[in-house]
Parts: sequence; structure tokens; C-alpha cells
Amino acid sequence: MYQTIIIGGGVSGLGAAIYAKRFGLNTLILSDFFGGTITKTHLVENYPGFKSLSGFELAENILSHAKSVGAEMKDEAAKSIEKTENGFKVTTDKNTYESQTIIFATGTHHRKLGVKGEEEFANKGVSYCATCDGPFFRNKIVAVVGGSDSSVKESIMLAGFASKVYIIYRGENIRPEPINRKRMEESPKIEVITKTNIIEIIGDTKLRKVKFDTGKELELDGLFVEIGRVAQTEMVKDLGITMNEKNEIKIDRMSKTNIEGFYAAGDVTDSEWKQAITGVAEGVKAAYSAYNYIKTLISQ
Repeated sequence: MYQTIIIGGGVSGLGAAIYAKRFGLNTLILSDFFGGTITKTHLVENYPGFKSLSGFELAENILSHAKSVGAEMKDEAAKSIEKTENGFKVTTDKNTYESQTIIFATGTHHRKLGVKGEEEFANKGVSYCATCDGPFFRNKIVAVVGGSDSSVKESIMLAGFASKVYIIYRGENIRPEPINRKRMEESPKIEVITKTNIIEIIGDTKLRKVKFDTGKELELDGLFVEIGRVAQTEMVKDLGITMNEKNEIKIDRMSKTNIEGFYAAGDVTDSEWKQAITGVAEGVKAAYSAYNYIKTLISQ
């Protein structure tokens, strides 16, 4: 039996693993993809200690650190978690493991538009990762859907490849950080379209244009959807974990949930501000909480 199993191989889970090993806990990390969402980020300039690097480079640094302290990692996706008399049982697509504690850091997946043509043209012009697919749209016309800072950062990155980049947002004003607003406004390639919703994606063998709720249409070669993310909490719904209306796990300041021995960290939680640095901090606090909990078990 492990003392803690960390479910999720993103930076939050890896941060938890580094500290769990420093606390001397018998630790296992389960994930079918180590590095997490941050690997899809073109540029990270707000992680302390690194002035500027790619998300992939940041994840590789943290992953290398976790490996250096001897964290055991298995390339297996967790499928279910059960509460047992002695802790928890985790079933993956390959094996079953037992642990006294769980640190849950599964992150999120992309929210979809849910409009006609989206599924049909996925990977045929519709993308959810500008970092992954941007280079395929060199000298093409593309659009980013969404009004968040992430959407604007995607548009800036895409402007390095595409001939024209539209930002399409349903609200009145987009909401980037000041530094990214300045970069966006300095790019002659980026144009913002507000108070507009896409209601249909149209094409033949690939995306050709989108239709707006205003009645207008816009010819495009690529459409990048950046309208938020959905917490991956499906496997813990039957455990009785308390969640908010977004199905994010509620945690306290020490990453504890309402179930003893079960902790959560990163984008899967109800933390209002989701950043790599805050997720790593939550993972670290989860490891500390697990360590203190296990100490109480040993003393009993």
C-alpha cells in the first residue's frame, strides 16, 4: 500500500510529488500524460525563477525535478477511486492500487462551443490548441473564440503564423492582462469582433467559414476555441466529494476536501484564480496535509 497516490501528471501533481517525497512518503503518480495543460502554452513569463520560457520547457523542468527525488510514475490513467477501510483503492486501465491518501490533480479539458459543424470539422480546421496547430496555418486566415487572457495570448501566438487573426467574443469587452492587451493592440494582424456568437461552422472536406448570430458570415481557414475549461471530476462524483456548481472540488487553504485523506490541487479545484504557480502551491500544500494526516495514523 502506498502512503499517497497522486492522480494527475500536470505541474500541480508533480509539485505535490516533489514535496511528498521530501516528506518521506511512499508516493505513486498516475497519469497517461505527464506535463499537463501547461505544455500547450506558447510562452510563460509569470512563473517565478524563469523570466520567459515555453510551457513545455516549464513542465519538463518540474517533471525532471520530480524524477530526481525518486517519485514513482506510472503511465496509467485512473478510471475509478473507491473508499476502503484503510484508505482508497484506485483502478487504472491496467492495474489496481491501494493508498492511505489521495491527491487529486486531474485538471481540466477544453469546453466546446456546442454548435453545428464543430464535431464534423474537429482537426479539419477546428482546433483547441494554438500552440499545437498554429504552424499549420501559416499565411492563412484564422479566428480565436473567447474573450479571456488565454484567448488573447492564443491570438498573439497565431499572429506569428497567420496572415489575419480575428478574436470573436460574445461580450462587449475582452479581458486580457494589460501586457497582453498591449501586445495585441500592437499587432496589425489582430482584429477584435465583439457582441457576436458563432452559431454554425461550415465547410466541405475542411472548415471554410463560420456563421454568426448577427446574420453575417466570415471566411476562415482555422478556428481556435478558447472559451474556458471543464473540471475533470467525473470519477469522484460517487465518493461524496463536495463540489461547486461548476463541478470543481471544494478545498480549504491546505488543499483538504470534505473527505479525510483526500486532497485536491490545481485547475480541478474551486480556486478562483487558476495559474501554474497557484496549482503547484496547492499540490505542495496537499502533500503537507497528507503527511500530517499519515503521522496521525501512525501515532494511533
